[in-house]
Amino acid sequence: MKLIPIPVECYAGARAEETPRRVVWQGRAIEVSEVLDRWCQVESKPEWPRADYFKVRTLDDCEFLLKHDLESGEWYLGHRW
Repeated sequence: MKLIPIPVECYAGARAEETPRRVVWQGRAIEVSEVLDRWCQVESKPEWPRADYFKVRTLDDCEFLLKHDLESGEWYLGHRW
């Protein structure tokens, strides 16, 4: 799986957990309608930094896998090529 840097707008709740609400893909903003799954990479290794992963569905019924690198703050789209 290839990781592509992607802009993500989030909602930060009372516990400061970030949940993706909108992604920008190929020049257009796409609203997230639902978080289907979420999991965490808790151990920090150089090759696997701490991260949150989200499988999301958009309003136009597409599904995306998003990675939030907790050390750099960057977001990535998981894509199979």
